[in-house]
Amino acid sequence: MEGNFEKTIQERAVLVGLNADCFTQAQTATEDTLEELEALLETAGGFCTGKILQNRHTPDSHSFIGEGKAQEVRMLVEVTQSTMVIFDNELSPGNIRALEEIIGVPVLDRSALILDIFAQRAKTKEGRLQVELAQYQYLLPRLSGMGKSLSRQGGGIGTRGPGETKLESDRRHIRERITRLQGELEQVRQVRGVQRQRRQKNAVPVVALVGYTNAGKSTLLNRLTGAGIPANNRLFDTLDTTSRQLRVSDNLEVILSDTVGFIAKLPHHLVDAFRATLEELEYADVLLHVIDASDPNRAEHMAVVERLIAKLARPGTPVVECYNKADLAAPEDIPMGEDKIAISAALGLGMEQLLRKIETAVGQGRHHILLQLPYSQGGLVQTLHDGAQVMGVEYTQDSIQVEAVVDPILYGRVRLYITKEW
Repeated sequence: MEGNFEKTIQERAVLVGLNADCFTQAQTATEDTLEELEALLETAGGFCTGKILQNRHTPDSHSFIGEGKAQEVRMLVEVTQSTMVIFDNELSPGNIRALEEIIGVPVLDRSALILDIFAQRAKTKEGRLQVELAQYQYLLPRLSGMGKSLSRQGGGIGTRGPGETKLESDRRHIRERITRLQGELEQVRQVRGVQRQRRQKNAVPVVALVGYTNAGKSTLLNRLTGAGIPANNRLFDTLDTTSRQLRVSDNLEVILSDTVGFIAKLPHHLVDAFRATLEELEYADVLLHVIDASDPNRAEHMAVVERLIAKLARPGTPVVECYNKADLAAPEDIPMGEDKIAISAALGLGMEQLLRKIETAVGQGRHHILLQLPYSQGGLVQTLHDGAQVMGVEYTQDSIQVEAVVDPILYGRVRLYITKEW
């Protein structure tokens, strides 16, 4: 359904946010998050005609921002001839219905806008499956409350996706489609699992690029591997995971994987739908956290990524903080340390030093060991075959000798039996 938008008049949207005392940081709207929402709108092909930030103790159960403020939004929509309103917060179906009745134009929330961008960006079959699954999971509980947003025809922001006009009349069809999509994505997971086992047996470490959207991950992948991935200055430019071989040194080759960019208030159903892709984080030997050094909201954006790393990555995985776009930031504003580095992927600055940091981090995350296992612990041999690179196994009269390269978790399980470590 990509391409519908180009045939229509550019959407003009009023952006609205609610800053409520009862909200967590992840739920509330601020001037900064409204700026990011404007960038998301521009990425989707729309134009911001105005912004309204409402402060309340609690959200209004009916109109979310209160009847008076909703009337103020309606007046701004009329004055600016806007075609829609987009909220920085997540709205309930009842909120959407009430707001559309008051304001008179379609109302979307931040999640719907992000889904629309994902629908435009996904190119591979896997990416499209993940986006479609997330769209259905988002729409299913909202069918009874999305009046104007569901009934619009002819394309435009919020209309890309799985046949909205059918959705309200056939919940069973949607549930069946969700089940089928989950099955297809499970097959993708299984294929990834086979590929992962092959890499482990071949002792190829995986280095995953993670970071806030538009931090420069694709530019860094291109700089290090010559991948030729389109890298534009816009949010969510990369949705489909790209993996390339990278020669780090004469003694080390790794698989370098790009991942979808993270963002504040990333809808949980998007994280779930993209789990087949984000599983790469769980199995990565090293994570490169790519940070826009010049970002005025750098600390908040780093915290978003760190929370998702804690949720998705394996505990203890080494993380190298790559302060990208360092040429655009003051040197004193960039932290220094063993696991930190200032780089510019666009200019190629700091690449040799980064490769050395990767080599060191891979070494931290992997242990080349010789084990002497008693026969009573023979089950560990299969555990090692499943989760490590086994170089050799020798059965002697008294024990089983295994040479293997293991990760920190397996290292902890077998350390009592280690007789040699390289």
